[in-house]
Amino acid sequence: QAQLVESGGGLVQPGGSLRLSCVASGFVFNYYQLQWFRQAPGKEREEVSCISGHGGGTDYADSVKGRFTISRDNAKNTVYLQMNSLKPEDTAVYYCAAVEYYSTYCQTNALSPEYWGQGTQVTVSS
Repeated sequence: QAQLVESGGGLVQPGGSLRLSCVASGFVFNYYQLQWFRQAPGKEREEVSCISGHGGGTDYADSVKGRFTISRDNAKNTVYLQMNSLKPEDTAVYYCAAVEYYSTYCQTNALSPEYWGQGTQVTVSS
């Protein structure tokens, strides 16, 4: 059974940093594109980043470009989201997701996930 488990959320001051982690199990990790989504109260879910299963291709939403970095360790079945220069508008529940797509390329908002994590809360506030 496929499973994604996020960790690393919390409360951080504006300008601070957090690193989210997501450990996957139950599927062939390197055959899957990994994605990070977020959803703030009263707002639509937004895909913030993706990383290809092969070759490390990445993409980012304009709202996080230059501040967030996605990476993956296929040996550890783990995907990360390094978030720097955090803003109050980054406050949301962040979800890890996966879709089977073996490619060197990814593009946000192109593929619907097959699997979702349970989410981790990120709050940016002074």
